[in-house]
Amino acid sequence: MRNDRKTRPAILFLCLGNICRSPLAEGAARAAFADAGIDATLDSAGTGDWHVGRPPDARAQAEARRRGADIGDLRARQLTRDDFYRFDLILAADDTNLRDARAIAPADATARLRLMLDLVRGREGDSVADPYYGDEGGFGVTWDDVSAVAAALVTDASASSG
Repeated sequence: MRNDRKTRPAILFLCLGNICRSPLAEGAARAAFADAGIDATLDSAGTGDWHVGRPPDARAQAEARRRGADIGDLRARQLTRDDFYRFDLILAADDTNLRDARAIAPADATARLRLMLDLVRGREGDSVADPYYGDEGGFGVTWDDVSAVAAALVTDASASSG
């Protein structure tokens, strides 16, 4: 069943393995929506199945904790065709994730697909960098990016409900 955007936005964050970027985005969005007092359905998934059932990368969890969010209870899952009906908006971390999502999207999908950073003025078309192969500093950069996305989502939800 598709969510009613008028009462509760439903947003899915998408990356490759669902252990770094998309769980950080989900965590940032959960914190931002809670701070704003806005009820939303928020989830994350990956286009690949390598990490299904695993918690987010320890470095991602540490960065989220440093920023006041707890993502330790999240578990990686793979994007499904049903997600295109369950969510109003699917936000991909990069062009590859967006392309992979479009490749499996049903013809009658109701979710809108966009890049995460398309919501941030001046960052349209940019990718959220994958910090997986880098050092811990990359997770801070990723958090900054997804926090900007979360703030834009809250602004949009506030405008839609008011």
